[in-house]
Amino acid sequence: MPTAAAPLVGRAHELDELADLAGVVEPPHPGVVLLGGDAGIGKSRLLTALGERAVGAGREVAVGHCLDLGGSPVPYLPFTELAGRLAAVRPGPVAELVAQHPSLRRLVSSGTATASVEPADRGIFFAAVHATLSTLAGEQPLLVVVEDLHWADQSTYDLLTFLLTRGFSAPVGLVGSYRSDDLHRRHPLRPLLAAWNRLAGVRRLELGPLPDDDVRTLVGSLRAGPTSATQLQDVIDRAEGNAFFAEELVAAIGTSDTPRDLADLLLLRVDQLDPDARLVARALAVGGHRLADALLAEVTGLGPDRFEVAVRAALDRNVLLSDRDGYGFRHSMLGEAVEADLLPGERARLHDAFVRALAGRTERGVSADLARHALAAGRLPEAFLASVHAGDEAAAVGGPDEAARHYARALDLVAAGRVDPAAVEPPVERVGLVERAVGATSAAGMARRAEALAAAELDALPFDAPPTDRARLLVALLEAAEAYETTADLMALAGEAERLVPVEPPTALRARTVAALAVVLVSEGSTDAAVSWAEEGLAMPPDLRPGETTVKLRSVLAKATERRGDSAGSERILGELAAAAHAAGDPAEFRIRHQLGGVLLELGRMPEAFESYRLAAQQSAALGRPFAPYGGEARAFAGLVGYQLGRWDEALAIARADVDQAPSLPAAALTAVELLVRAGRGDRDGWPALLERTRPEWSAEGMVAVQSAAAAIDLHGDAGDLDGALAVHDAVVRAMTALWRTPAFQGRIRLTGLLLGQLAPLVAGLVPERRAALLDLGDRLAAEAEDATEMGRHRVPGPEGRAWLARVRAERLRLGWLSSRPADADELRIAWSSSVEAFAAYGHVFETARSQARLAVALRATGQEAEAAAAADAALAVARSLGARPLLDEVRPLIGRTAASGAGGPGGDVLTPREAEVLGLVADGASNRDVGLRLFISTKTASVHVSNILAKLGARSRTEAVSIARRRGLLD
Repeated sequence: MPTAAAPLVGRAHELDELADLAGVVEPPHPGVVLLGGDAGIGKSRLLTALGERAVGAGREVAVGHCLDLGGSPVPYLPFTELAGRLAAVRPGPVAELVAQHPSLRRLVSSGTATASVEPADRGIFFAAVHATLSTLAGEQPLLVVVEDLHWADQSTYDLLTFLLTRGFSAPVGLVGSYRSDDLHRRHPLRPLLAAWNRLAGVRRLELGPLPDDDVRTLVGSLRAGPTSATQLQDVIDRAEGNAFFAEELVAAIGTSDTPRDLADLLLLRVDQLDPDARLVARALAVGGHRLADALLAEVTGLGPDRFEVAVRAALDRNVLLSDRDGYGFRHSMLGEAVEADLLPGERARLHDAFVRALAGRTERGVSADLARHALAAGRLPEAFLASVHAGDEAAAVGGPDEAARHYARALDLVAAGRVDPAAVEPPVERVGLVERAVGATSAAGMARRAEALAAAELDALPFDAPPTDRARLLVALLEAAEAYETTADLMALAGEAERLVPVEPPTALRARTVAALAVVLVSEGSTDAAVSWAEEGLAMPPDLRPGETTVKLRSVLAKATERRGDSAGSERILGELAAAAHAAGDPAEFRIRHQLGGVLLELGRMPEAFESYRLAAQQSAALGRPFAPYGGEARAFAGLVGYQLGRWDEALAIARADVDQAPSLPAAALTAVELLVRAGRGDRDGWPALLERTRPEWSAEGMVAVQSAAAAIDLHGDAGDLDGALAVHDAVVRAMTALWRTPAFQGRIRLTGLLLGQLAPLVAGLVPERRAALLDLGDRLAAEAEDATEMGRHRVPGPEGRAWLARVRAERLRLGWLSSRPADADELRIAWSSSVEAFAAYGHVFETARSQARLAVALRATGQEAEAAAAADAALAVARSLGARPLLDEVRPLIGRTAASGAGGPGGDVLTPREAEVLGLVADGASNRDVGLRLFISTKTASVHVSNILAKLGARSRTEAVSIARRRGLLD
């Protein structure tokens, strides 16, 4: 079989089915399969894998190919090829069979003259081929593959009909492949397939497109360099599950055009059409690759009779497909190739024809099509109005992404001076359009872009514009920026907006302005002022503060209540708000539940916080706004809390679902969650690329920076890359210092605890100078972490902050201990007990277990073996349940190996638990000093243990002791 360049991806089920139907199983049996599928779908690669499996199972494989030779076909060409293959590998048996069946000489002759001549008696020849295959298969099971039957000659079809009709009793597997998309209506293979499929023992298998996940895997296997989420999704969307198309698109990553070789291949079928059919294909390509019958007919202008003949020709040649709604290309890339092949004038005329055909239509979706065609045709006022209408339609049905794109196109025309919104009919108010565009862009999860849009329009606003116009744009900017950590001076902007909007008479704009100011104030810690403004807003008539505005004002009161130390009161307010919003069907409910999740998390009630965040994310998605502010963030927090609860599979599912479709900021937040789970499990495959996906957002969102950097510190450290862990720590501290304008932020407590935890086991093996420098660094970082406790939402850290502070203190002591700095073992034990208790109280399953593993070491150092064993066993159970390999590696040396093997096991009465621990470390290459540092014993005591081990095992050296222990099953 030929060797395919691309790996076999996502076809395991099809391969098993094909092998079973073709008899490539144990015991072997005869079988006939007709394998169909579009060009490039993966038939040849699947047949290659089948051949490899057959060879591995001891079967002979013979392959013959049909070739596209135009009007000069060679009779029996594939059988000539496979007969030559059989004669080369089994010359003796084939020669005997040719002597018995002289008509076979035409297939195995060295020249081509006899192969191109029909045998005198085809019946004898057909029977000879059947007998030959049966005889050879009787000696060794045989797999016969005939590829590309759509190009076969009639003689080959007749021979196959004979073989399939007669069937085989010997284990002959016969597989014929064909391109489904080449079988036009009058193709000779079409009726034959129907007839063959009715024969006993003949099965037909149609190979469908690869699922998206398999295309992702294929792209990863084909591309050595990094592939961005956008590039990957582009390949998935355009390839439509076709493996060959995916390969070509991967090779052309970085360009938006269809690869030239692929385009030429695709256009061959279109070039075979008559002029009218080609016009239909070109109009369809310009129209969007799928159109209704009436619209396509109107645009082509062919008239009913000519149009139907043209469409029928395109359908017969498998260029187009039809359904109840109209027509589309068999594959979208064919449409791309046709469109790219158009002449500029031809393209413009077709777009103009679409504008004329769509004008006046009111069906849903028409505005979007009209906008695109009008823009391409140079009819800019029509393009502007259609874009605005399309944006309004998309926003009305909950499609913020589409609405944002349409509004952006309209505003681009205005900003470029190509359209005056006041001069179109009917006129469009520019500020109102900007407000809608900012709202849609923010709802689509692109808050920074929304803020930038509002800021640009503020800069472009004429100096003599009405004050309320500037206020409206300021409020739009504030509403977009409130959902993430902007660098804009929101306090100044909110104050300016409030001054621009009169108090009397009360207006909806005044209510929005007051709400925006209250949100900024409470976020900045000005609690009393925020409450005052929120109360003013709530005192306004309800009809002036509908829905979102009222929810925002009441949410400010809830946050102020929390800031004053009454988290229970905040929870009560938000619970009442959520219930009222749910009863009223208010879409703002997901915002309330997001805030409620934060309160519950701060209280350490993680299971409830998880459910609140998860419900908020679900509600946001149900509204068609999965990555909107608060909704998208709620999903990321649901993943984060799921990780902390030890629900790692759920956290991964939350993080990975549709992440490739998410805008940059929500995608980075979800990727950070995946990184945390990967770090915990020691899954190192491709993690640096995931970290790089989060990096652009470090300057915009602290949660993304801290979570992803925390994972990276562990991933570097667990691999022994101390410099990498230090570099990530320093980089994220710089980024957060710039973002928050202070180096003392509570996230530093966690980052410091993780970094010290990675320094501790590695520092002992360093040269004294480096060890001393790192000890000084550890002391400094621990002190700075203590200073950071006052920089959170509260002056006193919550349950999570207290847990990480306990971890920092314990890790600082452990670092000194492992570096031979004098330390009190009881102080170390108490510190690690505090870390375990704090994380257990918070509910962080993994960090509790990690603290238990280190507590076990401290307990043994103080001689509390039973307590140490209990702590180690608890950590081991969690590590196993989570699949946390780094933690497993840390805990295993703490578990008595003799106990693990059972009292009656090999060597169970030879080594003590402590000696088993020492032996495990010796097997890892540890010196006596290293053993002492790892087990908190002196070097001399470690030396005594090693001597006892050598004596008990009868070994003369450490290496021999390890070898003997492995033979006896004392080592893993």
